[in-house]
Amino acid sequence: MNTVAVIDYGMGNLHSVAKALEHVPGDHRVLVSSDAEEILAADRVVLPGVGAMRDCMGELKRLQLDKVVHQVAESGKPLLGVCVGMQAMMEHSAENDGVECLGIFPGTVEAFGNELTDPVTGEHLKVPHMGWNQVDQTMPHPMWKDILPDTRFYFVHSYYVQPAGPEPVAGSAVYGFPFVAAIAKDNIFAVQFHPEKSAAAGLQLYANFVDWDGQV
Repeated sequence: MNTVAVIDYGMGNLHSVAKALEHVPGDHRVLVSSDAEEILAADRVVLPGVGAMRDCMGELKRLQLDKVVHQVAESGKPLLGVCVGMQAMMEHSAENDGVECLGIFPGTVEAFGNELTDPVTGEHLKVPHMGWNQVDQTMPHPMWKDILPDTRFYFVHSYYVQPAGPEPVAGSAVYGFPFVAAIAKDNIFAVQFHPEKSAAAGLQLYANFVDWDGQV
């Protein structure tokens, strides 16, 4: 039986993520843990996240889970980042007057700002970006298996990732302007949206993660 570890660092809707993972088919068990040995022994690892980046990185470092995430990333086993978990994988975030992040992906996390408008209608757009939005799959990947192009996923965020180059971009969406909705590199896949809030499409993404061997 495969084990999927959801990293518990006190931030994020951990149990919603765990419940969604438990709901998908497959011979696996889901473990919510802050124990380094348990996480490193798991077959697959999820880094979730909700909240302010300063708090997220502060807790990851306090619990020394930042080192664990790096070990998982380098191990070759599948690693999934969700929402702030994806943002934390960048080098630096503009949130909270600037926060150094994990640096797994070159690039930054930037704010949408308050002057966001719809490029077609000119309508003022509220921040945070909250609700359903189409995701364009910009890279073929096993994590997109059985998910149709331009499928809608559920977003809640005021910041977006800006990779240093286009290479890791696996999905994009538009809110005022095109922004990165998913990134991928080797055994790592990360999404800005919340699969656990995205109905059937989100469950399919989690099912794909449970099946994925980390190879592209």
